[in-house]
Amino acid sequence: MESKAGRSGQLLAISDLHIGYAENRALVEKMRPQSDDDWLLVAGDVSESVADIHWTLETLSGRFRKVIWAPGNHELWTHPKDPVQLRGVARYEHLVALCRELGVTTPEDPYPVWDGPGGPAVVAPLFLLYDYSFLPKACTTKDEGLAYAEGTGVICTDEHFLHPDPYPSREAWCRARVAETERRLAELPDDLPVIPVNHYPLDRHPTDVLRYPEFAMWCGTTLTADWHRRFRVEVMVYGHLHIPRTTWHEGVRFEEVSVGYPREWRTRPGPPGTLRRILPMEVGAGDRGAAPGVRRGRGDLR
Repeated sequence: MESKAGRSGQLLAISDLHIGYAENRALVEKMRPQSDDDWLLVAGDVSESVADIHWTLETLSGRFRKVIWAPGNHELWTHPKDPVQLRGVARYEHLVALCRELGVTTPEDPYPVWDGPGGPAVVAPLFLLYDYSFLPKACTTKDEGLAYAEGTGVICTDEHFLHPDPYPSREAWCRARVAETERRLAELPDDLPVIPVNHYPLDRHPTDVLRYPEFAMWCGTTLTADWHRRFRVEVMVYGHLHIPRTTWHEGVRFEEVSVGYPREWRTRPGPPGTLRRILPMEVGAGDRGAAPGVRRGRGDLR
């Protein structure tokens, strides 16, 4: 673990910025901390372009005391329009090096301790991927699940752009990441709560409201289903589903902090791109639900 914050400021979070959309880029241009001590958690899907990722993290790290990043699936895409054609682990390592040049904390760095209001707590950015274990009902294998999803027209674009090299599969990469991350979390002090920041939820329950439940296969792994209990989780921060809300599971708060695509956030009440306060906990956070019209549809499965 590393540096501590002062006894002021807020721990804020956002994800799924998708700044390839001009409207979303404009939201990032307007993002500002409320104090000089605010930290910002960025839970993945900044963009599929390395240049866009660099611009976003450079912009935000110049404004916030500390920026902490966990990758989403879009950052890991090898998109044909991106000049950087690195694949798999090489692409991830390239992004980690980019973050370190900007002073942004990654899953490969010592976990920082938030010691501001609501703390102290270890902030643990994670990179775990998924292993297709969130299967559709009546399916027992990945192949059955993919065949069922293909039959419904719900296939994640990761199948085309997210390469696991040098691992033989995305699920093999996921299992390696889970094993290493589990080791690191087990070494944390027993007297500090943990705030995991991962693109995907650690438990399957947030996917229960998906309009197309078969998309859950690309949303996490059952290997982490007990982590919120095992590792003294204070609050679990995630994105990916584009269903921003607060849920409680077995006494633990789960915060989905997505912005999503313009066609999604335009339907929600309140100003778009609002940073979610993780600590100190917002009054009424336990009652926050999904806004109408934000469930993921077929056109968003990418």
